[in-house]
Amino acid sequence: MKVIYLILAACLGYLAGSINCSILVGKLYGIDIRKHGSGNAGLTNTLRIMGKTAAILVFLGDILKGVAACMAGSFLESEYGPFVGGFAAVVGHNWPVFFGFRGGKGVLTSITVIFYMDYRIGLILLGLFLAVVAVSRYVSLGSLTGAVALPILSFILNKGYVFTIFSCLLAMLVILRHRSNIGRLIKGNESKLGQKTPFDSKTA
Repeated sequence: MKVIYLILAACLGYLAGSINCSILVGKLYGIDIRKHGSGNAGLTNTLRIMGKTAAILVFLGDILKGVAACMAGSFLESEYGPFVGGFAAVVGHNWPVFFGFRGGKGVLTSITVIFYMDYRIGLILLGLFLAVVAVSRYVSLGSLTGAVALPILSFILNKGYVFTIFSCLLAMLVILRHRSNIGRLIKGNESKLGQKTPFDSKTA
């Protein structure tokens, strides 16, 4: 019976994650965010293309769906349900069934899920992210640094094998989705935070 509940948690988490807020907000602005700027349906590209108000809406929406997925998983199966639901939400954000499986990179949803699991690790990762971005102005570098640090923190804080495996999987997803950013960082042509992209820019 537990397996059935976990499968249901995965399905609900994936569907919640597939509600890509960046794409939905973009529709309010009359654009497909995936055809502008970096082509990524996420918070950073939303900020660059549509501005602060749109970014706040996406920020709140991505947090809400991450929390909802974890809570649904916890309700269905308290031990492993939050892990399954939360991870599925990140997968849904990255490959949303409602939008042709073309979504974002899952960083905000991932950190929301981590905060739900252990706010201490969430705070450390958030602080690390902000420090890296403040120094480098590269959001992608901050995200990648947090992804690498997550499983390390899980091990250091002795969170147990389930949390550590979960952390490794989340980290792998973030790194996988940032492959193009890694290439641009190496070449030195990654966009920095604060560089305004024209509304009609199409580099995807």
